[in-house]
Amino acid sequence: MAFKGQTDYSHKGPRPKTGVLITNLGTPDAPRPAALRRYLKEFLSDPRVVEVPRLIWWFILNLVILPLRSRASAKNYAEVWTEEGSPLLDITQQQAAALQKKMDHVYGKDQIVVACAMRYGNPSIKDVLTDFTAHNVRNIIALPLYPQYCAATNGSTFDAFAKELSQYRWVPEFKFISGYHLHDAYLNAVTWSIQDYIDQNGEPDLILFSYHGIPQRYLEKGDPYYCFCQQTTRLVHARLGLAEDKIMTSFQSRFGREAWLSPYTDDTLKSLPAQNIKHVAVICPGFSADCLETIDEIEVENRAYFMEAGGERYDYIPCLNDQPDHIDMMHDLVKDNLPFQFDSPDSQNNKA
Repeated sequence: MAFKGQTDYSHKGPRPKTGVLITNLGTPDAPRPAALRRYLKEFLSDPRVVEVPRLIWWFILNLVILPLRSRASAKNYAEVWTEEGSPLLDITQQQAAALQKKMDHVYGKDQIVVACAMRYGNPSIKDVLTDFTAHNVRNIIALPLYPQYCAATNGSTFDAFAKELSQYRWVPEFKFISGYHLHDAYLNAVTWSIQDYIDQNGEPDLILFSYHGIPQRYLEKGDPYYCFCQQTTRLVHARLGLAEDKIMTSFQSRFGREAWLSPYTDDTLKSLPAQNIKHVAVICPGFSADCLETIDEIEVENRAYFMEAGGERYDYIPCLNDQPDHIDMMHDLVKDNLPFQFDSPDSQNNKA
């Protein structure tokens, strides 16, 4: 086995840099069937995502799912694609740029390098780590932007880092932030986004917290994701101070025939008007950036379910995206994991 080396390293060079790599799930390179097939194959081949015996799953994936789903998914992506490309990638890049600006302001330029990568698709974790090495980044802080830990997201992202770094002859110092749903800055940012909505639109009959679903058996095998989602809703609810019947948790994006975490978002929205809940606001606190699952599934598809069932008003509260308080939260998470104490430009000037 040939390990990757850094043969041009200089012992007399400047102090090694710290790299911050924020990651998200991924996106196809284009809203076309061929691109979706590549993306879905990488995504659905991950044993963290689909826990089915590999040989059986290979036949199901390659002979059934990819031929059928690639074309349908391409149409869905085409609906949300913008001039900037994939909304998820575009927003994640905006987040990285805003976080870089924050880091430069606090610690000075050329101290901390911020980049973004996708777990599946491009830019890949492998390519960004290679770029970090070329720019003398010896300390890496990985921040997957999934607040509630789940093996299929945070755990899989760790696997990708471990697989790549296992090829390095000189492994950099590495810190992995595996989740942050209890972080005050995150909870406050979600709370403020809801409160801002209420201040502008009035209090709805119900605020529905919709999280991405996973198979029920993953929970039964020990995945803490469901508990972390419920905990998030409860803690934000307490901060808002609303009545008990004003908040509800549900799970979206189920796939296949087996039982997933429930209640399901679509079924819930279809049932609400019959319970005299005619004005609903939906928020997706498990998503750090708006994407296909929020823009199309929540804003369009589930809106139609609710209105067709007799609802009168349906609002979607956007993800935190690149809001300043969200970027401040990322900074706080990084600051708590810096490998050594950084001096701000002001303190450096004072020492001089």
